Amino acid sequence: MFNQFTDLVANASGWAYLIIFLVSYFDALVPVVPSETTVITAGVVASQGDLNLMIVIAAAAAGAFLGDNTAYLIGRRYGVRINERFFTSEKARKRVQWAQNQLSERGGELIAVGRFIPGGRTAVTLSAGTLRFPWRRFALFDAASAIGWASYASLLGYLGGSAFEKSTWKALVLALGIAFAVAGGIELTRWVLKRRRK
Repeated sequence: MFNQFTDLVANASGWAYLIIFLVSYFDALVPVVPSETTVITAGVVASQGDLNLMIVIAAAAAGAFLGDNTAYLIGRRYGVRINERFFTSEKARKRVQWAQNQLSERGGELIAVGRFIPGGRTAVTLSAGTLRFPWRRFALFDAASAIGWASYASLLGYLGGSAFEKSTWKALVLALGIAFAVAGGIELTRWVLKRRRK
């Protein structure tokens, strides 16, 4: 993928930004689209001077944000019908209620962490729409997480450069590690604050 992407950049760098945007957009809807790898690769290419790092970050963040919001709207529009049709048993209704409680209590955290977990972003954004999580809060948390994700992935490629050039899987493993570390840190902070209140 790296060679194909660098060839594309060398021949038409303007198109590279559009590809970064589109891949980041569609990854929110179809989790098999490799947005993380694409943005990390773009960071590597930017480190070689063939792309502008700030435009890479902006394209990735904008695509991720709009993709997440599209998934949210799909969940909001069709999610209730899906719930009514497929989650009719008592056990299923309890799971939906649990998801609503988690989203109410930890919505921002789930949106932020879900962005860093492949497939997690789709599940969280669709669920947020389905469960009627307030859009303004969703958009605020999602914008912050999209910018954070785009910056992190681009800088990972930019600073990692040749280390990730041939082994983008290392960057993905690092991404998952960071996502779980952030989630663990947030949960630890919540636990400490809860204990102090008691």
